[in-house]
Amino acid sequence: MIQTTWRRRSLWLVLSVLVAASANAQAPPAGGPAPTGPALEPKAIEILKASSARLAAARTLSFTAVAGYESPSLRGPALLYTTRSLVTLQRPDKLRVITPGDGPASEFYYDGKTVMAYTPSANLVAVANAPSTIDATLEAAYKTAGIYFPFTDAIVADPYGDIAPGLELAFYIGQSSVVGGVKTDMIAYASDGVFVQMWIGADDKLPRMARAVFRKDPQRLRHTVEFSDWKLGVAAPGGTFASARAAAAKRIPFEHPDPSPPADAAPAPGTLPAGQGEEPKTK
Repeated sequence: MIQTTWRRRSLWLVLSVLVAASANAQAPPAGGPAPTGPALEPKAIEILKASSARLAAARTLSFTAVAGYESPSLRGPALLYTTRSLVTLQRPDKLRVITPGDGPASEFYYDGKTVMAYTPSANLVAVANAPSTIDATLEAAYKTAGIYFPFTDAIVADPYGDIAPGLELAFYIGQSSVVGGVKTDMIAYASDGVFVQMWIGADDKLPRMARAVFRKDPQRLRHTVEFSDWKLGVAAPGGTFASARAAAAKRIPFEHPDPSPPADAAPAPGTLPAGQGEEPKTK
């Protein structure tokens, strides 16, 4: 994750491990010995680095990300809301995210100079000048307009380099043949107090699923991202990173949908972040 203020959330994530098949994933019996071994297991680090290297080396890539967010219901039990994002990027300065979801669809375009956030149902678009890299644009979009994508960790220039400075814990869980339709290595890691469980392709080193829960969230709402339809090194067709329809829509300010948010504001747990199923708001 990008190690800047916008990602250093006051609420931390805690790992929710639901794997009983692997001995590494089983908790010790009550009263048993505490876990032993290094906090940063070499095998887990190796898998994280390999996945990061595979993603970072791809000049172009595309994938589908299905994100699930739990939100409290009026009756108590949490409800699940989902979004499906079709993601295409070209390093270092092109990104498109098309997101239909449980709410109004949204479209995000970045062509190296300009960023557009478009809501087709309302025919509204927010347009702003953008920095010269995907990483800087993602950070600027979050700080300025509250736009956040749950798969950001997979598209930054150096995924492992972003989490490494704050890496506190990493361990190998075991293998799965269920998630993503391929054999995956299951790992868990913590960086800056954020705990994540990931399923990473054992052969192709591509992320297949990530799952986490906010530690300080008393309701333990769960957040999941599933990855599929990976394509690396396939050239994007001309016009992929712009939209004439979006450019012609009614313009609104490129700003945070909430009035006067704190500079380091983060999405509240259990809500759909702006750009993920929320309609832009006019003044």
